[in-house]
Amino acid sequence: MGIKSIQTIHFSYKAALFTLLTAGCFTYQASSQNTKQNIVIPGSTPQVFIQEGVDTPNNESALTLSPDGNTVYLADNYTIVVSKKVDGKWTKPIVATFSGKWHDWDPTLSPDGKRLIFVSNRPLAEADQTKPHKSHHLWYTDHLSGDDWSTPKHLDSPVNVEGFNDYGPSVSRSGTICFCSRNREGDKKMGAYYAKWLGDHYDQPRLLPLGDSDVYDPFIAPDEHYIIYSSNNNLYITFRQGDHWSPGQDLGPQINKGNWNGDPYVSPDGKMLYYAADKAPGLLMIPVNIPGKPAGS
Repeated sequence: MGIKSIQTIHFSYKAALFTLLTAGCFTYQASSQNTKQNIVIPGSTPQVFIQEGVDTPNNESALTLSPDGNTVYLADNYTIVVSKKVDGKWTKPIVATFSGKWHDWDPTLSPDGKRLIFVSNRPLAEADQTKPHKSHHLWYTDHLSGDDWSTPKHLDSPVNVEGFNDYGPSVSRSGTICFCSRNREGDKKMGAYYAKWLGDHYDQPRLLPLGDSDVYDPFIAPDEHYIIYSSNNNLYITFRQGDHWSPGQDLGPQINKGNWNGDPYVSPDGKMLYYAADKAPGLLMIPVNIPGKPAGS
């Protein structure tokens, strides 16, 4: 879902937003005591993700990278911007071709880089095009060529439902979308949802059973074998175990220091975790070693 001026809004909406989950075909029992494996590389410390010419990186949030790792899209306040890696440095971000008019944030690229899903309050096609939509919904744009993207399209029901806000999307290689939303199942907490792509439409979103507190910003691995999410100000990881999910494992004190953490995203090569943190000078990154998907699963 962005840091200082946006932190005040972004963090307050997230900290005030997020979820409890019960059910569907998944079962889960939350536990911050499950520390069976070191996810964060021991001895490493978070570093600030910096682009050239950015004076206030703490306005940034929700980073997503192209498959080759050389292009980054991120939210700067309520605008989605793009930066390129040139000679080992990130260029000054410019506004993405599809953004800049409405409140757009939380960009996430599909693992193949061909589609970008984001949150926006832009008006629906049949609505007054001079006024923002009253809800924050998920939209998508398809890559055309170079830096050009198609006109954004609204993700229709059952993903977006009128009267409900959706945030923090991520998408797997098979097209499954994870996102967070409040009160969709009649519960007032924020919950993480999982909507499977069925080839020509999305299945009904299912509430992911990730604990008894607000849950938000669920990042799903490309192969769907793990999800990293934010709850109680901390980042956790859960692993798929057949039709179940393991107890949430706290990512530990190198990341979780008592302040709000959110917007988790893992680089395409699986080696770097990016995230936003309250009072941090910008988006943070730290090396990780996430176990691969078990053979045969």
